[in-house]
Amino acid sequence: MKYIVLIGDGMADEPLEGLGGMTVLQKANTSNMDYLATCGRAGLAQTVPEGMHPGSDVANMSIVGYDPEKYYTGRSPLEAASMKVELEEDDVAFRCNLITIKDEMIADHSSGHITSEEAKELIESIDAELGNDKVRFYPGISYRHLMVGKKGLGAKTECVPPHDVIDESRHKHMPKGKDSELICELTEKSMKILRNHPVNIKRIEEGKNPGNSIWLWGQGYAPAYTPFRELYGLKGAIISAVDLVKGIGIYAGLDVIEVPGATGYLDTNYLGKAEYAIEALRDHDFVFVHVEAPDEAGHMGDMNAKVQAIEDFDEKVVGTVLKAAKEMDEDIMIMVLPDHPTPIALRTHTSNPIPVAIYCTSEKASDDADAFNEESVKKGSLGTIYAADLVKKLIEGEWA
Repeated sequence: MKYIVLIGDGMADEPLEGLGGMTVLQKANTSNMDYLATCGRAGLAQTVPEGMHPGSDVANMSIVGYDPEKYYTGRSPLEAASMKVELEEDDVAFRCNLITIKDEMIADHSSGHITSEEAKELIESIDAELGNDKVRFYPGISYRHLMVGKKGLGAKTECVPPHDVIDESRHKHMPKGKDSELICELTEKSMKILRNHPVNIKRIEEGKNPGNSIWLWGQGYAPAYTPFRELYGLKGAIISAVDLVKGIGIYAGLDVIEVPGATGYLDTNYLGKAEYAIEALRDHDFVFVHVEAPDEAGHMGDMNAKVQAIEDFDEKVVGTVLKAAKEMDEDIMIMVLPDHPTPIALRTHTSNPIPVAIYCTSEKASDDADAFNEESVKKGSLGTIYAADLVKKLIEGEWA
């Protein structure tokens, strides 16, 4: 048996008036995910433990088979691993977003999904001006970057993710608590450096949102994972365009597979991810495929974009994998699920249970679920599962 897990980040949602009380998943054409739900087993999965913030870090960690209550130390150390930034024992890694501030409001957590090339220039300017023996800045992808504080700097500072406070006053959500004065000072200084930067002047002239401030959050120390192969006895790989998810894979000892054209946005190479995943199954037992696009549409509050992202995921990723799996000589088990809901109305994550479907090419099963969405899967045979147990249940053939 081989296993492939397909993660449509943020696909789950809540009923919308504009859709006549349907969710985006109910509205979207998801014939391939519907097939997995009706011809396999369906149910709900709790990816975020009670009391923890519903971040993609916590949720995806659960799906990969690591209980966040045991392994979680923060989001940014995971991103640091993917960016090949080695953390010393007392280093604290921060996510450093490039954001857009307009009239002292947090207008855009992504600076209009600024390109990596533009962002690199901005972050390098920040590091040249603000980097020292206490803090260093490292460029990443698009709006997602890294700051490392030395000697525990900022470990206990209270920070807020910018995508949680869109269209709210930046002053209301500035860092608080221990070391917050320095963290706030870095933000203020960044605004002065970036205000008239040539990259931002050009973006404004082109009608695009500028990256006119940094925003620091999601900090933590480097975690210690038990390798996936040691935990589950299988060789695994992970495919994603997002540093956070790649970092989970690195700490878990999974092979991180790079796919050309994978952007972590609506224009990502869906088909390429599916094709690389199928190829990876030849010499891996377990492959995780993560697609960020539905989550980005959710943060944008764009219902149509989210429907399109889900349909692209269903057709180009799920459909491609399903067709190839049926043609393989080996038995293949496919699991599909979001990591968490990213409701259009809220434009941020929630911790509600998410739909999950599990299908095996060698097993003729039939579930009571008649589609893959938040409501229909409640009729499925899986019930509600703690997501960190899913990998073990897949391998051992255990069902709720």
